[in-house]
Amino acid sequence: MKALTTVLTAFLENQTSRRNLMALFRLLFVLLVIVTIFSVLFHEIMELEGQHHSWVTGFYWTLTVMSTLGFGDITFQSDLGRGFSIVVLVTGVVYLLVLLPFTFIEFFYAPWMKAQEATHAPRELPASMKRHVILTLHGPITKLLVKMLKKQQHPYAILVPTLAEALDLHAKNVPVVLGDYSDPDTYRKLRVDQAAMVVTTRSDIINTNVTFSVREISENVPVIASARSNAARDALELSGVTHILNLEKMMGQALSRRVIGGDSKAHVIGMMDELVIAESAASGTDLVGKTIAESELKPLTGVTLVGLWDHGKLEPVAPDTPIRESSIFILGGTREQIEQYNHHIGQQSSKKSNVVIIGGGRVGRATARALNEQEVEWKMIEKIADRVQFPDRTVIGDGSEFDLLVLAGLHEASSVIITTHDDDTNLFLTIFYRRLRKNLQIISRCTQEENVPRLHRAGADVVLSYATMSANTILNHLRGSENLLLAEGVSIFTTKTPQCLDGVTLAESQVRSRTGCSIIACELDGKRRVNPDPDTVLSAGLPLIMIGSLEAEDKFFEIYAHKK
Repeated sequence: MKALTTVLTAFLENQTSRRNLMALFRLLFVLLVIVTIFSVLFHEIMELEGQHHSWVTGFYWTLTVMSTLGFGDITFQSDLGRGFSIVVLVTGVVYLLVLLPFTFIEFFYAPWMKAQEATHAPRELPASMKRHVILTLHGPITKLLVKMLKKQQHPYAILVPTLAEALDLHAKNVPVVLGDYSDPDTYRKLRVDQAAMVVTTRSDIINTNVTFSVREISENVPVIASARSNAARDALELSGVTHILNLEKMMGQALSRRVIGGDSKAHVIGMMDELVIAESAASGTDLVGKTIAESELKPLTGVTLVGLWDHGKLEPVAPDTPIRESSIFILGGTREQIEQYNHHIGQQSSKKSNVVIIGGGRVGRATARALNEQEVEWKMIEKIADRVQFPDRTVIGDGSEFDLLVLAGLHEASSVIITTHDDDTNLFLTIFYRRLRKNLQIISRCTQEENVPRLHRAGADVVLSYATMSANTILNHLRGSENLLLAEGVSIFTTKTPQCLDGVTLAESQVRSRTGCSIIACELDGKRRVNPDPDTVLSAGLPLIMIGSLEAEDKFFEIYAHKK
């Protein structure tokens, strides 16, 4: 009974449904009038034939003829009566069997079913919901973020504006709430004052409306929003946004850092207090061809070589790991140690790069600016003339046209960076460029996370996921200062030393070989020591700062049975 009341309420709240219901009532009234008229005429004609029937019989005969049941127990004998029967029959066929059923389905049954469906779309979160993340889009970025939130066992809900989208996600068991982005009452129902964060990655206008509406309810909840223009950034700041995702700049800088021979300096990609994480290319240095042990990086600079990027994965290093031309170091240390690395290693590169950028959109332009900072020569190919901001260094046309590629210098370039937002285009161009030149370094942007392996198989040397970078940035704000996610799922996390490692030295612990995580800092005597010596003795319960892939982080907690 309660469910029926809910459906009826949802049905009657809709103005169109109420209007359709009134139209249905009018048709039923017309039917009643027609039946009454036919019953009166039935009596009149029967009297002419000398037959006498009650009024109930008149209504009975009219309904049996109009509904085509035609029991035949009451019949006319004259042509007039039989002609009247034909008129009643045809009227019944048209009205009862065609018009009324269609009207009933169109004006009543279909809206009723929609109203019943609407009751299955949640419009409110339970009052007990706390520390949850509110998302405004189920897109490439947030789909990956949802996976990370599930892994962290963190509650979340997705706000959608349409019933169809709400029902679709609800059917997939995705926590969803139906509501208006600009209505403050929507965020009351989302318990935004109890939320851990609001993440809005829709259009600039919607993001601004969401931020403004949230701030009407809560001044303290963090709001992270994407922005595509400077005007949008200004509007978001005025609306009260906590952090604006400048994803194009981040992606451009990350793409430029991966250029072989572009720059061998260590570039900071993450910080945790005095701990600095940086990445550096080995290309053009004297380290190429040596093993990790032969490089003597730690004795020379003090930095710890945490791992090497290899086709989008962080590979652990061992003393006999060879350093190749394509190797990208992940380094951990203090700012002074990073400076020492740049002094001894970062200045060695003598190899010059010449890069071709495919795509002059926001990411392509950000990549060009980052390459300018590294003093790397580049040319750009852009299909749309209105996007061109560097006319002297841009060729207008399709990146798959051979003559344009020659004009842009691809035949002699050391690297090509593909920055378009369409993964299928990037895949096609990767295959095409790999067939043209076997030794060309191909760096590609990727929008959908699931397409990263496909691009690697197509021949890309480096693939940077837009979704991964964005989701990592958002999750960093959620996890706090003691946890940090870098591009491509590298995690820096803080944990307490397990009891089983109490009194064990770093060298004896074999944490790296067992889990893939590296201990890059620990706390001793109330002070944080970055890059502790192998003979440092661990103490149970004291903080450890570790780095590794997300899989390595999970393996560490699995092996040492230590809760996060």
